[in-house]
Amino acid sequence: MPIQNIKVADEGTVGSAKARDDCRALVDSLNKVTGCYRHLAIGIGGSADSAGLRDELRKTREKTQDLAVTIRNKLTAVLRDKNLGKEERAEMERLWVIFCSSLELFQVDMCKVLELGQGFALAGTEKPLIQTGMSGGASEVTARALSVQNIVHDPAPDVPSLEQRDLQEQIEKVDRMVENMEMKVNVLRWTVEAKGDAYHSVLSNDTSSVALLSVDEEVRGWWCCHRSKCLTSMLLCTAALAAVVLSVCAANIA
Repeated sequence: MPIQNIKVADEGTVGSAKARDDCRALVDSLNKVTGCYRHLAIGIGGSADSAGLRDELRKTREKTQDLAVTIRNKLTAVLRDKNLGKEERAEMERLWVIFCSSLELFQVDMCKVLELGQGFALAGTEKPLIQTGMSGGASEVTARALSVQNIVHDPAPDVPSLEQRDLQEQIEKVDRMVENMEMKVNVLRWTVEAKGDAYHSVLSNDTSSVALLSVDEEVRGWWCCHRSKCLTSMLLCTAALAAVVLSVCAANIA
């Protein structure tokens, strides 16, 4: 029986370590996917906007939400483990904060895409998309410019498109997910400390910046002192020269 208990404990430890590794990999993937979504969202309303871009945004959005659900379930299970060590729990709490922050930024980007998508619809709107350049010869460009007043746009639809409604539902879904996560796991964000190379590099950059500022102040102080000494020497030389001239003039008069 003791041997079986040890075996079960070892299997549980290995399973917990694998779950933590999965959480790290999934959070890293989520950061990359949300970054890709933000990069695609920049093109909404621009000259690169198209049905293909909107479709890529939809696919990336769906993939992000699938990843978010998986990460939420795994991280919740890991953080609820009573046998989790102190260091492991601190690391998982940092991952939890990163995960929540990524979801919030993702929600902000979705709201931006929703607003821009309503303002710059691909069809049936009186607002043309932004054009950042022109093509064609001078005569063709002039002809197009003169015929602008004859362009007739289709009236804007009164009912929002299915894509916009779906995006609105996804935004609300992410909002509910974040609220549900905060209720299930009580992790205070302001109590979680950052840890890693990026944090230390920021400290080293601050230290080097302070050192550069101190050196600059020393050089500036030396230059000011040197300049004041030069001015004093010039004034003394001028006074001595004036005294010599006055003495010579007095001797000539006598």
